[in-house]
Amino acid sequence: MIRADLHIHTRYSIDCLTPLEKIVTRCVELGINCVAVADHNTIAGALKLTEIAPFKVIVAEEMTTTAGEIMGLFLSEGICPGLSPEEAISRIHNQGGLVAIPHPFGRSLPWHANVLTSAEILSQVDIIEAFNSRTPFSGSIRRAGRLAKEHGKAASAGSDAHTLGEIGRAYVEMPEFDGPGDFLNSLAQGQIFGRQSSCLPHLASTWAKIKNRTVGGPPKAQL
Repeated sequence: MIRADLHIHTRYSIDCLTPLEKIVTRCVELGINCVAVADHNTIAGALKLTEIAPFKVIVAEEMTTTAGEIMGLFLSEGICPGLSPEEAISRIHNQGGLVAIPHPFGRSLPWHANVLTSAEILSQVDIIEAFNSRTPFSGSIRRAGRLAKEHGKAASAGSDAHTLGEIGRAYVEMPEFDGPGDFLNSLAQGQIFGRQSSCLPHLASTWAKIKNRTVGGPPKAQL
C-alpha cells in the first residue's frame, strides 16, 4: 500500500514558495510516498520533481478554465489556461490523462461550481476530489464525497499544500499502481484520510503571490 497526497503545489505555482527539495524531505519524513503535483497552469514543477524524488510523482496541473479550475493527471504536456471546461477535458484525455474536479464546493464561485458539477461535465470526468484540506467548511467536504458516489466517480484526496506544513494533511492509502487505468482501479480500493487546514496557510499563499509578482513570477518556464 502507498500513501498518496493527490494535490500539492510547488514554487512553480504563483501562490507557493516551497522548494522542490524540501517537499521531498517532508514527504519522506511523513511517509507520503506518492504525490500529484498540480501547480497552477504549469507542469514544470511536477516534471522537475520526478527527477529528484525517490517516490512516485504524478505529473498534474490545476488549470484555470472559463468555468473554474480543472485538474489533469498523468500529463505529458501542459494545458494552457482560459479554455472552456470541455476543451480542457478533451486535451487532457487526448494525451492519455485523467480529469479531476478539485474542491468542487470549496472555493469556486457558485456559478462556476454549478457548471463543473453539472451532469454534462461530470459525464466526462474521471475523478472528484472528495477531501481537500483547504476546503473551509466540513459540509462542503461531505457534499463532495456524496457527489462522487452519486455519479460513480473515483474519489481522491489531497492536502492542496502550498506550504510544507500542509503536506500530508489529506491522502489516500491505496494499492500500488502503474499508469492511469491502474490508478483508477487502485483509487477505487483506497481509503481517504484527512484533516482540514486552518486559514493561516491562505495568508502564506497571499504573501507568495505578492512576492512572485514583485520578482516577475514563479520559475515555471525553467524546464
